[in-house]
Amino acid sequence: MARRATRMLGLLAIAAIALAAVLLSPFVLEEISGSRGVDWNRLSQVGAAYGFTSAIVSALALAGVAVSLIVQNRQARAEQIQGIRGYYLELARLELEDMALFQPVWGVTDIADPDERKRHVYADLMMNYAWMGYEIGTISETLLRDMFAGMFTGAAGRDYWSRAHPSWVARSSGSRIGRRFLSIVAEEHARAVAAGPPVRAPRGPSPVPAPAAVAARRWQASAGALIGLGTGLALGSFLRSRR
Repeated sequence: MARRATRMLGLLAIAAIALAAVLLSPFVLEEISGSRGVDWNRLSQVGAAYGFTSAIVSALALAGVAVSLIVQNRQARAEQIQGIRGYYLELARLELEDMALFQPVWGVTDIADPDERKRHVYADLMMNYAWMGYEIGTISETLLRDMFAGMFTGAAGRDYWSRAHPSWVARSSGSRIGRRFLSIVAEEHARAVAAGPPVRAPRGPSPVPAPAAVAARRWQASAGALIGLGTGLALGSFLRSRR
């Protein structure tokens, strides 16, 4: 409390000194310049002639401060959105690594095939990437349409949009740019559907074992053969000695 009182007294003293300096400045200037009997009314009229210019400069400075605050607010908002979406992307990445473990946390799904569930999550990541890029201006509308034209050519993209469309409308239709984004997606989806049936991705070949796994299997087979050969020789020597 004593420290706070001392600080308040110091601020009051500084304010009093500044006020006194402003009030006494005309008389101090008169003493320094040695010009007695100056017509202060005439000087005030001359100063008032520059009042309009001063008002314009002050208005421009105030507008600059306002624009700076708006830009800072948008940057802070964009950083918050990026942080939240980055956290979501990390959750999706964990889900892709182990679908059987983490997917039930999101709720029951009607997608029975594990590969289709992975494609659904991956398509959601692609859609969020497109939305973030379009929102901050790094993805143009032309590039956005090209992305969705390719995405909705296949069955996986169409299946994803048929399931996720209501949730996207609920979370993105509150802003002008969000409504424009949804309109672009809807137009490209309708154009792809009108072009014909979706293209089904062929089943990929069986996964090829990694070179390390192949080498390990060969080493195990060679070791087994050597052990069997050594065991056979030892058993034969034992039987000959018994005879």
